[in-house]
Amino acid sequence: MCREVDLQQAVLAKNDATAHSLRAGLTARGTTVVNLLSSPGSGKTELLERELGRARERGVPVAALTADLATENDAVRLARSGVPVKQVLTDGLCHLEAGMLGRHLDNWLPDGTRILFVENVGNLVCPASYDLGETLRVVLASVTEGEDKPLKYPTAFGLAQLVVVTKTDIAEAVDFDEAAFRAHVQQVNPGVEVVLTAARRGEGVGTLLDRALAAGAGTPVHRPVMARQHPYQQHTHTHGDMATHDDTHTHSDHGAHGGSHTHTHAHTGMHTHTHPDLGTHEHPHTGPHAHAHPDEPLVMTTAPDSTAQYPS
Repeated sequence: MCREVDLQQAVLAKNDATAHSLRAGLTARGTTVVNLLSSPGSGKTELLERELGRARERGVPVAALTADLATENDAVRLARSGVPVKQVLTDGLCHLEAGMLGRHLDNWLPDGTRILFVENVGNLVCPASYDLGETLRVVLASVTEGEDKPLKYPTAFGLAQLVVVTKTDIAEAVDFDEAAFRAHVQQVNPGVEVVLTAARRGEGVGTLLDRALAAGAGTPVHRPVMARQHPYQQHTHTHGDMATHDDTHTHSDHGAHGGSHTHTHAHTGMHTHTHPDLGTHEHPHTGPHAHAHPDEPLVMTTAPDSTAQYPS
């Protein structure tokens, strides 16, 4: 158990340090990163394609990096917008990490890019724990997923700085209770904005771009309560305006400090893990728990200048 906790502490500490450096570097070059998280099938790619098209119409230089376990289908779709797009194939890894993102941006992200949209792997568990150096973290949920989604995934929704509801054009058909959904969002993340969208009808399209531009211009983003005192992890990340935050984190029972730090995750109840090549398993546990990842995660990309990159 100690070995597991030590490995997780090292992984998270390394990711936090890398994310801090990546955020500082991108901010210096005028690029705002938007981290998009959702379950598979939420309509995230459809909405992002429309947002990229709207950005091009408005003359806003944007780019998109999309991550999937396999296939380049999403990159092909997003490239139709005419903006630079890059596909990252994780080969089974269930989330992106800051180091992975940084490596894929090297020698690819065009100069002058104001907004970089990162479409994370479709998953509301693993990606929630990893800061990618983003300025704005957005969680999306479709009306087909149920009003209790925020309660089922409290970490993902609790750390969001913006919540987007998709496919509202079929809300009535699936008997979606908007009031209940909003109440559940506020239960885990008081004060966060909830935006309604129906991408195919164009409803709400452009709002995500507007929020990203505002954040990049220095408008303070929402500060989730969970980010200041995380109930599922014994540490907090107080970002506020993430483009300009320092590296100080408040840890329960440990006060505040700067520089390097470690993290311990405390959980109770059943927990499910999906591991590459090992399938999915569920087990009960209490007390500190950790997951180790390789220092250099498995990442599969095609060769440089191949079809994995979709320039405008």
